[in-house]
Amino acid sequence: MISSLLERKIEKRPDKVRLQGRILFLTEDPELIKRQLAGEDLPWDTKNPANNPKLRDDISTDEITPAHYCFYFDETLGEIPYLGLKCGNMFPIGRSDVKKGGFVCAVSGKRRGKGSSREQSPYAEMCAGIRIVIAENIERIYKQNCQNLGVLTSTNFSLIDQIRSGQEIALSEFTAGEDEITRQVIEYGGLFPFNVARMQKKVFLPPINTERRPMTVAEKIFARHMLDDKGDVGVPFVKPGDTGFARADLRFSHEYVTPMAAIFFERYVGKDAKVNDPASILFFRDHLTFLDEVISEEKKKLGLLDLATQLKLKQQDFAAKQGIKLHGELKDRKGSEGICHSIVLESYALPGQLNIGSDSHTPHVGAIGCVAFGIGTTDVFNSWITKDVRVKVPESVKIVIRGKKHPNVTAKDFILRILSLDYVRQGKALAKVMEYGGEAIEELSVDERATMTNMAAEIGGFTGIVAPDRKAVDFLVERRGMDRKKAEAMIQGLSSDPDAQFAHVIELDAADITPMVATPGDPGNGKYIRELNTPVPVELAYGGTCTAGKNEDMDMYALVLADALKHGKRVAESVKFYIQFGSQETRDYCKRKGYLEIFQRAGADVIEPSCGACINAGPGVTTRPEQVVISAQNRNFPGRSGPGQMYLASPLTVAASAVAGHIVEYEPSAQRELVEA
Repeated sequence: MISSLLERKIEKRPDKVRLQGRILFLTEDPELIKRQLAGEDLPWDTKNPANNPKLRDDISTDEITPAHYCFYFDETLGEIPYLGLKCGNMFPIGRSDVKKGGFVCAVSGKRRGKGSSREQSPYAEMCAGIRIVIAENIERIYKQNCQNLGVLTSTNFSLIDQIRSGQEIALSEFTAGEDEITRQVIEYGGLFPFNVARMQKKVFLPPINTERRPMTVAEKIFARHMLDDKGDVGVPFVKPGDTGFARADLRFSHEYVTPMAAIFFERYVGKDAKVNDPASILFFRDHLTFLDEVISEEKKKLGLLDLATQLKLKQQDFAAKQGIKLHGELKDRKGSEGICHSIVLESYALPGQLNIGSDSHTPHVGAIGCVAFGIGTTDVFNSWITKDVRVKVPESVKIVIRGKKHPNVTAKDFILRILSLDYVRQGKALAKVMEYGGEAIEELSVDERATMTNMAAEIGGFTGIVAPDRKAVDFLVERRGMDRKKAEAMIQGLSSDPDAQFAHVIELDAADITPMVATPGDPGNGKYIRELNTPVPVELAYGGTCTAGKNEDMDMYALVLADALKHGKRVAESVKFYIQFGSQETRDYCKRKGYLEIFQRAGADVIEPSCGACINAGPGVTTRPEQVVISAQNRNFPGRSGPGQMYLASPLTVAASAVAGHIVEYEPSAQRELVEA
């Protein structure tokens, strides 16, 4: 505990809120947005919603703050909000438009703030003057980031009339239905002032007194990590809705988030203050290693490349000052040690742990049987003080995939099928744990399971998890060199009780699932390849990122390309195919297996580890709107990886399509040719 915080003066915000300013309706019609930016206040009928223009659904954090602008980590972000917002085929909002417009409220439709955990998005809105966000439903991490910063959120559209008339609104309007801790975070105006009040014993932390009950595997892990009313770690039982603070085994962040968190820490805690237990904190330089190869001249002129360098330097300096392990850039060649999720799974995460990271894909390591979830910048810097994180125990959804999968179907096809389900697309899975099971999941390796847990983020879930079993033990023994008995002891009891309660159960038959793609715009646009009506030529193919840069993903790229070479084929002349490792361990694996030679002979370009194209920061990004790319990454939100048309697919499909020159299924048979779907 940092002693100076015990004397800090902390007060609650007023119990009534008056918001004086305009309301920005983020509609599907770009002309309506332009009219608002020009000064027109859009009429809005709160009593008869059918009379109103259609609001934009699925506004991602990539659209609120496009990746390149997240190099800013100060109030300059107030010039940025909604620069990436696509309405029709237009981007109607320009730099500083929101700030100049005098808006205090932004209104949108379903699934507001989906995607990346970047706190730059609500921070940019806040710095532009936005004090309240209203939407039909709001994604967990984005909503929590808003609360942590003091931005108010609501799903009550009747507030529009009150804001417009300048009425006072009771603060209780924004705390209604929230748990006790979230209520107090809102009342204190953010997570940091709340935590200071917590240290000063001014706030009420509800005890967790849940009686004996059957629990899911995630609930068991939460119970082991929740703090009791005395501050000790662990309670006997939890149930969905229980709130408190959970002690984290591991806290990590990358260079997109660490500098902003470090600045918050130094500003609010003190320049010479020390973090709590630096040995359990990890930093990663994994996002922007190849940025200089793809950033446009226009963005260079804006100074964005220089800003990106400042991110790296700030992280390095803070790590050195605090004695924190930094997995950084390579010394002998361009590239990084690896992507944070890849390295955490390969080297750190253990069954039964609770891990937090500054990235929405932190659930990746749920493949080994731990609860891992993404948090925003304010949560990161607060965890450096307290070593814990605010948690409301989520409900769990059981996803059972039975039977045996087809040889050309992978975990990526499974998750694209799940993402296409109405239950997911309607936002009913938001903030829930995705627990994967069934024979088809049990047959997957830990690498493949990581694809499923990683993309719980695209579902909008709290996290994804697979109960650890023999495959998890084998992974720990073979990849970590752990003693088998120790690994077996570690997984004991880590499975859901037979009568555990689930919010919903999804059951699929693996035999019904054939290779899939997600068509451009959203990972939920899943289609079976054989349902594509006409051939889809591709210019770019990309295999990599945390989702698809693992050892087994490399097995798949190598399988397809070796098969192509055997049949006298290679990557089509019309296609540029990039394969990017998730870590140096995976690169070394490829070297041992002879894959580097296969990739080279087949005409694929190999890239050292980095997030790269997935965040518009490395080779494989599109440069023209009409350009088509097939990618094994996890997201294809508008503008995320360039202006082109991105199809998501499995490593097998990406490699097969690179060879064919258009989107195809991979058909693994002795007689097969690469056949068009």
